[in-house]
Amino acid sequence: MKLPLYGWLAAETISLVGTRISMLALPWFVLETTGSPAKAGLIALFEMTPLVLSKIFGGPIIDRIGPRRVAIACDLGSAVVVGLIPLLYVAGLLHFPILLALVALAGALRGPGDSAKSSMIPQLVEAAGVPTERATGLHSFVERTASMLGAAAAGLLIGLVGATDAIIIDAASFALGALVLAVTTAGLSRARGPEPEEHPARPAPYRAQLAEGWHFLRRDRVLLGIAFMVALTNLIDLAWSSVLMPVWGQQHAGPETIGLLFATFSGFSAVGSAVAAALGDRIRRYPTYLVCFLITGIPRFLVIAFGAPLWVVFVVFAIGGTSSGFINPILGAIQFERIPAHVLGRVMSLISAFAWGLMPLGGLLGGSLVSAFGLTTALVACGIAYFVVTMFPAIDPTWKQIERPNRLPAAVGS
Repeated sequence: MKLPLYGWLAAETISLVGTRISMLALPWFVLETTGSPAKAGLIALFEMTPLVLSKIFGGPIIDRIGPRRVAIACDLGSAVVVGLIPLLYVAGLLHFPILLALVALAGALRGPGDSAKSSMIPQLVEAAGVPTERATGLHSFVERTASMLGAAAAGLLIGLVGATDAIIIDAASFALGALVLAVTTAGLSRARGPEPEEHPARPAPYRAQLAEGWHFLRRDRVLLGIAFMVALTNLIDLAWSSVLMPVWGQQHAGPETIGLLFATFSGFSAVGSAVAAALGDRIRRYPTYLVCFLITGIPRFLVIAFGAPLWVVFVVFAIGGTSSGFINPILGAIQFERIPAHVLGRVMSLISAFAWGLMPLGGLLGGSLVSAFGLTTALVACGIAYFVVTMFPAIDPTWKQIERPNRLPAAVGS
């Protein structure tokens, strides 16, 4: 039964494209309506902080009432909250504190919603009868493609219809994504029975369930290592994308070139993810992980830092993007194999919270390095840091456990 898997992928595509549109439309809307860059900067802070916190504290809820229900409810809630922004603006009632409250509520809904969708993967894989790497590879392909299409669509929509209407489209994407997910996965829930964990006794208190997820993650060195590694690479990546690349573009290339480079990286990353979806269950994870991070990491920092010709920069971005497409399918498959079903929502939410937790500081890191040491030194320092973080598994034998297990996934890590 592959309809639930494909429906889930379609719902993710719709939702992710809408999210990428809002990432540009919301700050643009604030700049248009207030003229204040400082207020535009507050939008990201007010969205990201509750998003990370809700990822941490929403895990037990996902395990209690089921990932499918949480995902659908959060998307429907997001449609209402995001839709209120243009509605209140047209009515003349959207004061800035109200906007910040709505953005914060949208972030709080998106956190558990994203985690719940990820937690559906084991059910979808079992129903479709495909390897886990196939599902995680397809999801990575969808994510990368949606990032590329959403960024392009955001610029076009804002130019054609304005930021306000672009936000309306974002709200509609949440509603449509929830509808697609509800319709296409209805058979999945019926076939598998009730989604939540079934216990003969009364479920443990919320705090105990939250603690159980943390204790499980803390005891698994591989999963904990993945959580810390992704947190640090996301921090460096955000410094690279939000500060280092724009500064380089302003000094040497122009915004059009920056856009093309980002599109090149995302586009080839989608290609890599598609290949990983097709071949992921036949490749060795440990060497693939090391080689792909080596290729996608430090080279893109160094070619910018040392003034390589533009065509070389594009080639490096294309190769690095392709390599990056293999990474998330591998990491995703490892997580689903090592986490038992009854704590999946909690542990996945914690890992996701780790991954997002340092991202709000990425811009601050990049700006501080450039201001203190200059662009070249900042690029080299970030490239070296990326290399150290991602190559640490080469000297830690624990990471060799990421290879595909010979026993059943449900027994791993339990």
